[in-house]
Amino acid sequence: MTARVETAPPRANVKSRSATRNLARLRAPFSLRCGAILIDYIILVAILACSTLISRLLGGGARSAGNSSETVGILLAIIAAALDLGVLPGLTGLTAGKWATGLRIRRTDGRDIGIGRAFLRHFVGYPVSFITLGLGFLLAAFTANGRSVRDFIAGTLVVREVPSGPAS
Repeated sequence: MTARVETAPPRANVKSRSATRNLARLRAPFSLRCGAILIDYIILVAILACSTLISRLLGGGARSAGNSSETVGILLAIIAAALDLGVLPGLTGLTAGKWATGLRIRRTDGRDIGIGRAFLRHFVGYPVSFITLGLGFLLAAFTANGRSVRDFIAGTLVVREVPSGPAS
């Protein structure tokens, strides 16, 4: 009798296939994605609104003080956008809105997206979605895996966060 040796498929392939299936199962609902975008933009608009309010309060006779506070507000909003939409998702997969709604950005194979891909997704993908009059955002409601134009551009997927801890 001879023994027959069977080789198992490489572990990385099995893991990536199962990760892809799990990500598809956990895809984010369109309504939560809209809520996450809304929260992110409310944060950025609040920074601009506060700086405008401060500039109006200081604006009476001090025209230069009002202009400088508006400039500071714009700079703060740009810095907040870069951190919230680029750096934070690149490191954690979360923006402030995604964290609040329980969503996470992942690559299509389940790995973290990285800072470069996060900047590509948010600062190239969002303008492309806006140029198409919002159809790029709406695409997420109609695709099987819930991907929008910015997700196709960056090779990402937004999934619902699975709570860690003991199962009930």
